[in-house]
Amino acid sequence: MRRNTRKQSRTTHRALAAAAGLALGAGGLIAVNVYASAHESGSSNTTKRASQDRANQLLTAGTVTISCPDVGVKLTSVPDQAKAQVDRELALLDKQVAEAYQRLQTSARAIQQDSNFADNAIMGPLKDKRVATIDRIGIAIGRSAPRPQGLESLAPCSLRSAGGQGQGQGQGQEQGQGQGQGQGNGADQNGNAGQGTNGPVAADFVDITKVRPNVQIPPGQRGASQGVFTTRCGVNANKVYNSDNIIVAPGVDNGAHHTHDYVGNQDNDAFTSNDEFAAAATSCRNQGDKSTYYWPVLRLQDGTQEFDAKQLGGGAEGNTGRILTASKVTLNFVGSPRGKVVAMPKFLRIITGDAKAFTNGTTNANAAWSCTGFENRQLTDKYPICPQGSKLVRTSKFQSCWDGRSIDSANHRSHVAFADPKTGACPNGFKAIPQLVQRLIYDVKAPSLNDNGKSSPFYAVDGFPEQMHKPITDHGDFINVFDENLMNRMVQCINTGRKCQ
Repeated sequence: MRRNTRKQSRTTHRALAAAAGLALGAGGLIAVNVYASAHESGSSNTTKRASQDRANQLLTAGTVTISCPDVGVKLTSVPDQAKAQVDRELALLDKQVAEAYQRLQTSARAIQQDSNFADNAIMGPLKDKRVATIDRIGIAIGRSAPRPQGLESLAPCSLRSAGGQGQGQGQGQEQGQGQGQGQGNGADQNGNAGQGTNGPVAADFVDITKVRPNVQIPPGQRGASQGVFTTRCGVNANKVYNSDNIIVAPGVDNGAHHTHDYVGNQDNDAFTSNDEFAAAATSCRNQGDKSTYYWPVLRLQDGTQEFDAKQLGGGAEGNTGRILTASKVTLNFVGSPRGKVVAMPKFLRIITGDAKAFTNGTTNANAAWSCTGFENRQLTDKYPICPQGSKLVRTSKFQSCWDGRSIDSANHRSHVAFADPKTGACPNGFKAIPQLVQRLIYDVKAPSLNDNGKSSPFYAVDGFPEQMHKPITDHGDFINVFDENLMNRMVQCINTGRKCQ
């Protein structure tokens, strides 16, 4: 009964949020003159006016986004007493950015008429709201631990050019240059009712056959754990979707601002407790695996009105088009090239990749896009165009080193780490655990770049609105809910070099 009440409460909350519309917030100014050419000449007033005109052109065309410092990654320690409030405040920061970005997207005419509109009506208020929210975070932590210093410097945000490139500068970047930079994919251009100026753009795609092989596998050493344990959990045929994120924003409705696919545990939302995870049904063939595996959905920009077309997390926040269900999902747990692995603790939480990598930078980015038959060529900041007969592949490798103590951390990253890519060694003080390698295969036709996706529509990963659906923002989430016996069997299988399921 409590679950039904909670679900009804969430539905009511979403309805109220939609009715209330977007409340705008506070924000810090963007150096609009970054768009001025270094070669502009004339008086200072002329230069300033040209700079502002250029900024307005970019804003009007929708080729800028809002970049804000990520407060959550700076919080390495949050007392238990403050955790619930800090989680809510961090989720509120994301909501404020999403709302400000949507206001920016719908303000082209106002920006044209008033050169100060973006600063005064959008960015200034965004900063003010962030100042207040960050202050509440500091106060909450300060009640039971030393108050973190310097968080207030993270309040100002900036406008940055979206262009056609992510920050990844990854492999294959050279192949996408010049193909439709800054072009939108909206219904007014291709008739497909795609993401519009929210992305993707033609320059986000590259022909996989023109990408050089770039995959390197560290050699296994004597004593390496070379087994593979496979869990089979389906492809989300049950259509379990929501825009929550139980890891990053527990207890917060629409904490992800984009829709997730779920396989494994069937009781997935922002309010699910560990006990509820343990008691829930699972889509996994082996009922001892009640883990939750989730990732942002992939959508085809073909004008389909999905179930969430008018909802927050869906179309109301720029995530539009037909949701593509993977034709195959492979979930393998592999070993360490340096030695044996130990069991994961139950309810261990791991996030791989960064949903905000386009504005955060590549420190935590871990996107891997490829095509069947070409998986020795992995892309981070491009979507691949696969040749006929080849299928799209998304691969996520999760952290394989654990600190031996915690099932989570304040920034959801510090308790786990990747092994050294050259040696396979874990950082000092960390233990090797089975590494989840998640591989998703999609049957999707190659998009047409020459007509901006009109004859064959673009596809794109769901994301925070201001991230422009860039491929570098792909990410995956995992909560370990294996029962103890099955986890021990997995470890034994991997350590003895066998293939099991």
